[in-house]
Amino acid sequence: MDSIKDRLEQAMAQLEETRRAVDSAKERLSQASATVRSHDRSVEVTVSSQGQLTAVKFLDGKYRTMGAAQLSASVMEATRQAQAQMAQAVMDAFRPLTDQMGDGPQPANAGVDWDEVFGPLMRSVERGADRRVGASDKLRDEIHEDGEGR
Repeated sequence: MDSIKDRLEQAMAQLEETRRAVDSAKERLSQASATVRSHDRSVEVTVSSQGQLTAVKFLDGKYRTMGAAQLSASVMEATRQAQAQMAQAVMDAFRPLTDQMGDGPQPANAGVDWDEVFGPLMRSVERGADRRVGASDKLRDEIHEDGEGR
């Protein structure tokens, strides 16, 4: 049977390994972004690793013939897809840590509720690329557009 000192040393080594892995993942993600074009190829957006919109490009002058609601829908579609891609990349970066935590015994206050941490990202991934602009999105665009004209 291992002594308490041996177990403590082992736990400290594992903690340091985890800390290095987290730092490495953070570093990789600090420079990460996702760029996506809308389905109609009128808009290209880029989001940061936190899912924040960092760039919007209107392509080939297509936006000039689009109504405000249609253009807004294209921007939102591309943004959602880019956010879903970035969410997946974040999850992939931290997956080794979540796998390492496993179901084994954990120190009392060291447990992390990974579902809570990654739940919103998972929902973004699940909605992501397959989500089409719904009627409520179009209605919100129309309402917003009406408010701008006043």
